[in-house]
Amino acid sequence: MPDDAYAARARQRTGTGIGLLLVLVLGAALLIALPDDDRRDDEGACAARTVGSWQADEGLTAEFARYGDDASRTDDWTGGDGTHSVRLPDGRVLWLFSDTYLGRVHGPPNPHGESYAWRDTTAPLVRNSAVLMRDGRLESTLPAPLFADPAPNQWRWPVAARVEPRSPGSSERVVRVLLWVRTAGASPWIYGVPTATEVATLSLPELRLESIVKVLDQQLVADPSRRVLFGTTLVEEGGWTYVFGGDDGQAASRPASHAYVARVPEGGLADPAAWRYWSGSAWVPGARPRPVLGDGQRKGVGSAFSVVRDAGTYVLFTMATGTKGLTTVASYWACSPEGPWHGPAKEFSPSLPQGQVAAYNPQAHPVLSGDGRLVLSYDVNWLETTGAAAQLSRNVSLYRPRFVTVRLAPAG
Repeated sequence: MPDDAYAARARQRTGTGIGLLLVLVLGAALLIALPDDDRRDDEGACAARTVGSWQADEGLTAEFARYGDDASRTDDWTGGDGTHSVRLPDGRVLWLFSDTYLGRVHGPPNPHGESYAWRDTTAPLVRNSAVLMRDGRLESTLPAPLFADPAPNQWRWPVAARVEPRSPGSSERVVRVLLWVRTAGASPWIYGVPTATEVATLSLPELRLESIVKVLDQQLVADPSRRVLFGTTLVEEGGWTYVFGGDDGQAASRPASHAYVARVPEGGLADPAAWRYWSGSAWVPGARPRPVLGDGQRKGVGSAFSVVRDAGTYVLFTMATGTKGLTTVASYWACSPEGPWHGPAKEFSPSLPQGQVAAYNPQAHPVLSGDGRLVLSYDVNWLETTGAAAQLSRNVSLYRPRFVTVRLAPAG
């Protein structure tokens, strides 16, 4: 899913690469519901944080391998990227993916005599999917794609999601899913030109798609490398949802992309009028957002990154800049979503399968974390110029998320 340019090139080689604007007036009731802007009473608790230690989470990685290899159904998830998760009120976890393989997986050996589970090269590949987990076990795949293409040569990638009130102050809860709309384009936009940020609403507990609303249209921004898509990660604090996003600077041959942030009062994600963007000095509606992280060189993010709040400090995980972005996760820290962001701090390189592969899209999963441990996923894809689709079918374990457990510690 949304990822660095390296992985985007890999996705393109798999064969697919992986308007209604609501203008509402916030009345007195919403003004009452708006959270207090003075939200950093505990800012004094903020201190530099970095990765203290990490280890592979073999259990979670194996669970996705088990589910993907299960041949009892022919219409379920067998591999994908763009890994995001959200816990539902009934305890289930909804996993969201971007480009996804469906179909049947065959046990080893593969047609080449290798000891890999494999899929036929004609297996369906859709732009997005959703899988349900209960009590740590993956159970079922929702009908895919969950979010239909908005127009010819366009598609939707789901990113971060949260359960929130249907509207500010409402007792009814729904799932909001941030969506990235991309449009097919020529090189260097082989993974699609950034087009718009949308918000989908799913009912509970049925997870029925009710609506999709466009919250930020970027088609009038002439330079595609300056277009910003929001939703790679969400952080909830003090009645606000902080929504992070990024541009696609890497596609324009810059070593690193820039990070941006918006905020929305709880219950307002599907209301474009409720969004406020950080302008560099204030939270403002409808203005061109200003970057909060990234110098285009040594500091910056991949187009998919993740932010968590730990002990009063915000910690951001992204693939490192430069060639290390193929293998290495870096982190930054700040005392507020808008920064200033410090780093990059300590880096680590999770394990990768053999072959011409890369890691990308590090995502935190707070719903599976606790007791001082943070679960982080990363996606894997094939990098060779030709034959990527064949390689991903020849060894189905390649195009699936891997997991690590991270423990954060004070930065030295």
